[in-house]
Amino acid sequence: MEISGYKTRAELLLRNYMLSDSFIIYSSVIDGIFACKLVYDLSQIFTSIYFKCYAKLSKSQQVEWNNRSISTVHAILVTTMSPYLAFWSDLLSDNQLSGLVIMRSSTVSTFVLGVSMGYFFTDLTMILWFCPSLGGLEYLVHHLLSMVAVTYAMLTGEGQLYVFMVLVSEATTPGINLRWYLDVAGMKKSKAYLVNGFLMVFAWLVARILLFIYLFYHVYINYDQVKHLPSFAIFLLSVVSLVLTMMNLVWFWKIVKGLKKTLAKRQ
Repeated sequence: MEISGYKTRAELLLRNYMLSDSFIIYSSVIDGIFACKLVYDLSQIFTSIYFKCYAKLSKSQQVEWNNRSISTVHAILVTTMSPYLAFWSDLLSDNQLSGLVIMRSSTVSTFVLGVSMGYFFTDLTMILWFCPSLGGLEYLVHHLLSMVAVTYAMLTGEGQLYVFMVLVSEATTPGINLRWYLDVAGMKKSKAYLVNGFLMVFAWLVARILLFIYLFYHVYINYDQVKHLPSFAIFLLSVVSLVLTMMNLVWFWKIVKGLKKTLAKRQ
């Protein structure tokens, strides 16, 4: 009877830990890192089988190919979950539940942020390891800002609504990666490359320009809630959003300029 009682208490403690915030945080980050490794390995295997151009690429290009596979999968995940959590779920809806919407979090929302954190950590590590082939200073700034914001929201449960709004911008990543894939595959003059260019401009305009304008508008009309955030959280919300907005505008100008250049060559 005594042994059975100890066993029951042990099982209860284990179950409580499995459902605790700390376990969700640590396990989700680790899951994100291992998922990146899995996608990288699978990309190596399947790409070498189904894409003949892969074998002709340099070693650094092959690394970048597989790295972009990771970012594509991450983008699909977060652009599936982020709009749902930010705009459609009861958890972060302005008109549902009680309490301040910017203070709400759940096991699911925290887990998604943890997986995303695992991705940003893995990608930043690869950028530093293979520097500068996978990106320059702007990518380091982007990832560091994203990691700080995601980590804060994940650990505190504060401001997750705005973090998910920003993560929706990852919807542009598959188009950017497809453009690179078509380029190294020698399909820069193809119709697919041109169509992808138009889609990139549209997706960037919606997900990285108009959405950020809506984010600032949402902060403005809900400032009565925002002011209850700790000072550091308000600082992060202001600085990260403004810096990413400026970076998005610069990148948008470059994308439009590139599309114009492509169109000029076809005339």
